[in-house]
Amino acid sequence: MTPGARTVDEHLLATARWRLLAVSGTEHAHVFAAELAATGDVLAAAEEPCWRAWTAAFTARAALLAGDREGAADGVTTARAELERCLPTAEHALGLAYLAHLEAVSDRFDAALHLAVDASLLADQVASAAPSRELHQAHLWLSLALTRLDLEELAVDQALAGTRVAAALPDLDDRWQLLRLAAQQHAELAQTVHRRGDLPRSRELAAVALRCATAARELPVEPSDDDQDLLDVVQAWALTLAGRLDDALPPLRRVHRHLATGELRTWLTGYADLVLARLLSQRCAVDLDPDHPQGDEAVQRLVSASGAFAAVGDRRRYRQCLLELGRASAALGATNEALHWLEAYRTETSRTHLYGRELWAEMFVRRSRLREAERQTAVLRRHALEDTLTGLGNRRSAEHRMDDLRIDREPVSLAVVDVDGFKSVNDQNSHLHGDEVLRRVAELLRQHSRTGDEVFRWAGDEFVVVLPDTTQAQAVVAMERLRTAIADADWGDMDVPVRVTVSIGVATAGPGGATGPRSWRELFDSADLHLFGAKSSGRNRVRAALGGTLPPAPVVRPAGSIDELVAEVLSTSPRRPGWAFEDGEVAS
Repeated sequence: MTPGARTVDEHLLATARWRLLAVSGTEHAHVFAAELAATGDVLAAAEEPCWRAWTAAFTARAALLAGDREGAADGVTTARAELERCLPTAEHALGLAYLAHLEAVSDRFDAALHLAVDASLLADQVASAAPSRELHQAHLWLSLALTRLDLEELAVDQALAGTRVAAALPDLDDRWQLLRLAAQQHAELAQTVHRRGDLPRSRELAAVALRCATAARELPVEPSDDDQDLLDVVQAWALTLAGRLDDALPPLRRVHRHLATGELRTWLTGYADLVLARLLSQRCAVDLDPDHPQGDEAVQRLVSASGAFAAVGDRRRYRQCLLELGRASAALGATNEALHWLEAYRTETSRTHLYGRELWAEMFVRRSRLREAERQTAVLRRHALEDTLTGLGNRRSAEHRMDDLRIDREPVSLAVVDVDGFKSVNDQNSHLHGDEVLRRVAELLRQHSRTGDEVFRWAGDEFVVVLPDTTQAQAVVAMERLRTAIADADWGDMDVPVRVTVSIGVATAGPGGATGPRSWRELFDSADLHLFGAKSSGRNRVRAALGGTLPPAPVVRPAGSIDELVAEVLSTSPRRPGWAFEDGEVAS
């Protein structure tokens, strides 16, 4: 990270990102460009991969609004590469979801699908953490991306997931946005189900859309004009699908009058035209009057909507307009016009596209299952190598680590640690009590080990410490620190019969040792042998080869005679005159 990057305030960065996300859905390129010009320098000053990813993503969005699809694709590629360097967090999931939406808008459906799958799985993985605005927004952009991919069922699921997250957050504006989105996605799906002829389910979905819209209106929030108009259109659409045509028409007319008097909002105007056309077509069908004047208005609204969607690049809704124009024209008896619109629809919606839509849905499910299987495998692998009682690596994990040791290239030390008198703890208390002792010992070993040393639970009350690139003298000092930490710990709350201590055997191997251990198994056997020596010579001590025995720290007692002091020193000294040391054993 550069010195300048450290001065960038995280709050300023987050604020810039939220402001740009808020205008990312605009159809007016100048609005987004102005916001990017105002806040882009803040993001560009940061050097962290996460913020570099957002800078590239927003650059891609600007290029897309300017019609530069190649530039947008380059920006997405850069952003995705930066995101791969980020931790798996809700922030990461939001970035992937936003990129998925950009790719879907660019009609790069395969890339959009892969990004959407990754974002969905990551969002599921981090869902157990505290709810956050990042996770809420990840579901929002995922829902929008999946809608673009015609995966409406999945889009509804993401909108509902986002609504649940938003309900746990204090920001009412965010909650309003997700409720409006959930209403819209349910209305979209209800329309698709209605077109397939499943009217009962269509009405059920429309009822959910109405409940979401009503819940949004009950919040003490003042949305923007665009958001309020869109909610009015969605609610009228849901009323239409629920069969309440007379209730739906007035709000739609009101939205049209409002749109006609304000700034040109092409997409929203087209969306309102499409919904109004569907309402008018249903009224004609109910009246069974092909010459009903509202039939002609429905066709005119569909023509207007198709032009609006074509202008803003919404190919999905453009195709829907073409199909409905064909049907509406046929219902009016305008055969030639109907054939014209249906031929345009056929050209726009090729067999390849239809096959692709089915393929995307299948790929989403398969890729999701594959990623979930990979995640489960990682969890099982971790459980297979982790001791469930202490959280340390287990024996299998220790053996894997020791298999990697290169004792022919560098000095390596190994320590075997055993809890003194552990059987009496189990016998006088209980095995659950013994488990608590083992957990405390494991935590002390982990807490007081040097950086780079690794602690494992070998079996029962026995632990192993691997000390890479460590000589015997260094290992003995390090293990003495561990022994002292355990002996000096406060065990009063454990109600153990005696103070808990450990005995430790240390062995070292390294390059040039012709007579030393030549494999980790020989190294372990040597350390285990010295552990036995530490136990036999009084426990609560560290023992190594060549006389490397450290007794317990001296106990302060009243002064005795000089003869008693000399006798104690001679009894504990590892180097008494006239004795030689052979591999840790004392011989005359």
